[in-house]
Amino acid sequence: MAAFVVTDSLKQLIGQKEEPIVFKVEEGAIQRYAQAVGDSNPLYNDVEYAAGSEWGRVMAPPGFTGWPVASGFDMFKLFEKLGKAGAPAGLLDGGVEYDFLVPIGAGDVLIAVTRLASIEGRETKMGPTMVTTIETSYINQREVVVLITRNTFLNF
Repeated sequence: MAAFVVTDSLKQLIGQKEEPIVFKVEEGAIQRYAQAVGDSNPLYNDVEYAAGSEWGRVMAPPGFTGWPVASGFDMFKLFEKLGKAGAPAGLLDGGVEYDFLVPIGAGDVLIAVTRLASIEGRETKMGPTMVTTIETSYINQREVVVLITRNTFLNF
């Protein structure tokens, strides 16, 4: 068997940025998220405790970026674009990596900028497979990158 061959049409998509999304990080949303995932850390749940912390406010648990204010980047549209450029139809989620750079807390406004970081051809047990990495940078209202995520997808 041979590895998936990345076509010129697919290569042209690498580096392209998608429509940004604005997220508001709200105290109540942080508390509901922490409760939903069973995290009782008072920094996420207790307003008085959090006010006395070094941050002086309720902070977001790792991975919580608030709620989108308006629509923007659409993952399904990106998969459609990849399909039209020659990506195989089979799709598996290959996981996500997080780089937590700066704490996120109540009152933050984040802009998420997503780009197609890489496309590689590999040979896997599923046969020729396209491995795609999508990178999203979250930038706060002070123009500081606070979080970078890298999602990996396998097309076969």
